[in-house]
Amino acid sequence: MPKLTKTLVDRAGTSDRDDFIWDDDVPGFGLRVFKSGKRSYLIQYRMGGRTRRYTIGSHGIWTPEMARKQAKILLASVAQGEDPAEVKRLDAKAMTVKELCETYLDDAKKGLVFGKGGGPKKPLTINTDEGRIRRHIIPLLGARRVKDIRPSDVNRFLRDVASGKTAVDVKTKARGRAIVKGGPGAAARSVGLLGGIFTYAIEQGIVDANPARGIRKPKDKVRTRRLSEAEYGVLGRLLSEREADESTALAAKIIRVLALTGCRRNEIVGLKWSEVDDDRSCLALEDSKEGASIRPAGLRALDVINLNSPAEPKGLVFPGGSEATIYHAFPKKWKAIFEGTDLADITPHVLRHSFASLANDLGFTEATVGAMLGHAGGSVTSRYVHVVDTALVLAADTVSGFIHALMSGMVFKRAPSALDRKAREAAITRLLAKAVNDDADIAEAA
Repeated sequence: MPKLTKTLVDRAGTSDRDDFIWDDDVPGFGLRVFKSGKRSYLIQYRMGGRTRRYTIGSHGIWTPEMARKQAKILLASVAQGEDPAEVKRLDAKAMTVKELCETYLDDAKKGLVFGKGGGPKKPLTINTDEGRIRRHIIPLLGARRVKDIRPSDVNRFLRDVASGKTAVDVKTKARGRAIVKGGPGAAARSVGLLGGIFTYAIEQGIVDANPARGIRKPKDKVRTRRLSEAEYGVLGRLLSEREADESTALAAKIIRVLALTGCRRNEIVGLKWSEVDDDRSCLALEDSKEGASIRPAGLRALDVINLNSPAEPKGLVFPGGSEATIYHAFPKKWKAIFEGTDLADITPHVLRHSFASLANDLGFTEATVGAMLGHAGGSVTSRYVHVVDTALVLAADTVSGFIHALMSGMVFKRAPSALDRKAREAAITRLLAKAVNDDADIAEAA
């Protein structure tokens, strides 16, 4: 068995079968000469009573000396009980990012992936996640092995999405279309999702570290748009016109409720009659972004909700067809109502933000505003005592009443301070007068 050299390898002849030439310097290291003339370096070793072979690489790419050094490393690992052939087989089967994403989505749809609040991710959130996975993560990283992803790869992914590398405009179904633009916001949210997927992978024992942790993301655009008092007047006139048009009447009614409650779009579009509680003046939402949530509802909001209510309310308050059909046309109707108007730039979130901002202008605290909006940790629940529920309902009455008045064309001249002494004195006088009248009514009844 001669020592393998380049000259020897180049001169090795072929036969009608594969031949092996073993090196006399490193036992177990050799050259395989295929019938086709191809030559490759390999090692041969015993593992668990079996003889195994592991191919190092092809001659030409590998020189004899390079292959000999690699053979020494591999044979040393064999001496320590490691099987290079098995390691290579497992590496070939290593989970890809696409496979990890598919597993993540399957578990999320089964309720096994939890959101920030500790409960299972909502279907709407899962749909959003799936869109980012299909449109950004899989196209750029899907073929890569999970264990090979490094922070530098995540940074490159961030730049590629931000620069619009995944931008696409494709038809998805008979009347559907996916328009993906990318950009800094999409990049930041996609990296956030990728980090969540790798956290899931750590919990499942697939990887040991999260390559997305610590990645600096572009700051998402802060949405500060709110309606002015004058714009509320414009909104009111526009909705009144659209409510008189049968094709947009339902959408206009939903928009009015959104403005008067500060609720999220899907909370009102999917509102059920069973969730409308007139006696407690609230909306007992069975499933919101934060889970079950009870929102105080002002009288003006309830007036709109109950307008033309059926004799036996059941199903959805604003159905798209039958009483149980979601009004899927709402986004298109929204566009039809506002396109070409002075309010063309507003979104349902603008109405929610405007409700909160106006509540703050009227002097309500952040905790009260959070409870009216149903923020996590701030929604009304049965653990609240009656006086707090009443305070929140009165707050909702005040804000919705003020918005209703603005939308009806009223103009208010408010004191520059929420703590104006004359206004407070007048409020105390009204409160005491009411208390006296209530006591008189009770005495007369007795």
